[in-house]
Amino acid sequence: RMDQALLLVRNELPAPGLNLAARSGSCHQCLYQFLAFVPPSNESLRKPGTASVMVDTQHPLTLLLNSSVGDRDLCKIQYHFGEFGNYSLVVKTLSTSNQTVSCDLIINEGPINSYLPILFAFLVYMGILALLIAGRLLMKIDPVRNWVYKKLNPRATDRMINSELGSPNTTDSINCDPAPQSWSSGSRQRLRSLDTFRGLSLVIMVFVNYGGGKYWFFKHESWNGKLHFPSALFSRFVFIMGTSIALALGSILRWGSSKWKVLRKIIWRSFVLILLGIVVVNPNYCLGPLSWDNLRIPGVLQRLGFTYLVVAALELLFTRADSGTWEGRFPALQDILPYWPQWIFILVLETIWLCLTFLLPVPDCPRGYLGPGGIGDFGKYPNCTGGAAGYIDRLLLGEKHMYQHPSSGVIYQSTMPYDPEGILGTINSIVMAFLGLQAGKITLFYKDQPKQIMSRFMIWGIVMGVISAILTKCSKEEGFIPINKNLWSISYVTTMSCFAFILLLLIYYLVDVKKWWSGAPFLYPGMNSILVYIGHQVFANYFPFKWKMQDSQSHAEHLTQNLTATTLWVIISYILYRKRIFWKI
Repeated sequence: RMDQALLLVRNELPAPGLNLAARSGSCHQCLYQFLAFVPPSNESLRKPGTASVMVDTQHPLTLLLNSSVGDRDLCKIQYHFGEFGNYSLVVKTLSTSNQTVSCDLIINEGPINSYLPILFAFLVYMGILALLIAGRLLMKIDPVRNWVYKKLNPRATDRMINSELGSPNTTDSINCDPAPQSWSSGSRQRLRSLDTFRGLSLVIMVFVNYGGGKYWFFKHESWNGKLHFPSALFSRFVFIMGTSIALALGSILRWGSSKWKVLRKIIWRSFVLILLGIVVVNPNYCLGPLSWDNLRIPGVLQRLGFTYLVVAALELLFTRADSGTWEGRFPALQDILPYWPQWIFILVLETIWLCLTFLLPVPDCPRGYLGPGGIGDFGKYPNCTGGAAGYIDRLLLGEKHMYQHPSSGVIYQSTMPYDPEGILGTINSIVMAFLGLQAGKITLFYKDQPKQIMSRFMIWGIVMGVISAILTKCSKEEGFIPINKNLWSISYVTTMSCFAFILLLLIYYLVDVKKWWSGAPFLYPGMNSILVYIGHQVFANYFPFKWKMQDSQSHAEHLTQNLTATTLWVIISYILYRKRIFWKI
């Protein structure tokens, strides 16, 4: 099967036989898992005992061979097997005098290069990009442009093509997919970098949710550690939501809307987001009525909705209709000091998270446990997945109302339900959105000063990076608080915020300052993010987003299908953009 190799074990030793066990290199402090019993050789027939097993190729493995009697370790081998490879492990005695045993790994049939489809897809998209750039350059030639317009007979609005991008008319609305107005009342142009940032995160999120070609590095990390693509996507969405809140709220209040009216809209849109989220994560289209007994309550949109409610209400309470220069003692901190009550509120929230995470007693689990349970920590705490975070969700929501297949089950074989969008982690998603809110305030207070904006983005990125280095001790497992997307640990928030500030700086520089890039094609889904997100979830199993494959064990076919589906949503968002259709809640 995909991500597997065949291992044939040949045992030339006499009785009593061997036990073969394995441990994944990505499984921290895990127990060895039994794979097969290898019978002893038949000395009379001079025939070795054999056993064949399928081994994982996603991560390096440590193979352990020991005697079935006495449990004596004979050999230990670390190896990274290749996909669809055929291997033999030959166990024999080198010297009968001292009973020295050798274990030789032989490649019978070499593995395939499963990464070639990625290279091919990259070249295809680069070719399409080259054609679009060539077309754009041709359109700058007057005779060519006039001929094209004459043939197409475009409307006036069609002249937005080739980066002559307009923006939809905005109203006095604020939502999680806002359309922030510019700083001057005379201009209605959007900050394209925000939509581009949001769209880039959304497009990758859609690709990953559709399967990511079934490549392991496009899947969520089982527990602590390496920041794969999926680990950063949702957090960037939360971050840019906070940025948009700052810009939209200031614009609405300058238009004269009362705070009570805006608060009612904030509450309504949060409710709609949470309701949509419950509907989306509980699809039951062809399976009959959905039972309330196993309705999943947490989810991505639910967390976005609640996070939006808290951060938008917090900003509404302290924001000002004008964003002029602060008349305080430290003008360089005008985007921070006037909002000291907000910072106190966020620090109190984070203190609550720390106290609950490290001080709350969890039955049959060590206090402050942050592990995955299952076979992790040498199998000592199999039912402690997530520690306090999992316990609070099971206590308040019930096991049947949580996500039943957490990513920790793949490597760590945990059996307890655990929801990565649970209650306790929502506290840190609020912190993440608040840091995004800070980025929005920077753009407001230092309008028309791109150097100031970019320097502050860089400073915030460095500060967040330093905090992450301290919390994690620059290690995957040994830090005070490891980076963990499932827990939404504070180190995860600071690390993702570091990357978000730096990425926003780069996009802002390219799109809004130098105007070297229009933001396309990510701009279009970024301006219709709620529609694209809900749409890709609802129609995930329908043609043309999914079809029956000829070979379901082929990365190439999965990658083709997932990239096609993702590209279709980009095209749909572009068509909606051209028709000025924008779904706002």
